[in-house]
Amino acid sequence: MTGESVDEAHEWLLSAIARGGHWSGPAGPHVRIGLDAVTRDLAAVPESVREAREFTRDGLGIWGLAAMYDDVGLVVSELVTNAVRHAVGATAGSGDTPIRLGLLRTAGRLTCAVADPSDDVPRQGEADFVSQSGRGLHLVAAFSDTWNWAPLYGHGKVVWAAFTVRGVR
Repeated sequence: MTGESVDEAHEWLLSAIARGGHWSGPAGPHVRIGLDAVTRDLAAVPESVREAREFTRDGLGIWGLAAMYDDVGLVVSELVTNAVRHAVGATAGSGDTPIRLGLLRTAGRLTCAVADPSDDVPRQGEADFVSQSGRGLHLVAAFSDTWNWAPLYGHGKVVWAAFTVRGVR
């Protein structure tokens, strides 16, 4: 990704997530490892949130960004939790792996993105501090530098969050 603008790298990540594909490698099935990007397919089950955190921790460690894990891990947890909630209805009975997590490291920036088959637009509603849920996108906004979403080609969406990388290689 060297030499590309942040916007070009960002578009590359969104495109890679949308295209999908299954890879096998030393990190296990359904993982693509590149110098600057990793992607992972996840099932639409609650256990995938833990799996996504572990994948994120490992990816950040490989890149020397382990110090960013607390913030990035929380954001990934929220994005995958939302995807699991919304993907279940969108893929009932399909048998496909409906969620894809991607991490992209570029000069000075780390982007995480989660794609799911739901066409529901993510909305950051009013914070209800009494409720046990509904604050996920508030946390994403608070812990990342920026976040947004984009529709996928034909069906589904990808929600992404970006972080500034400071003080590491």
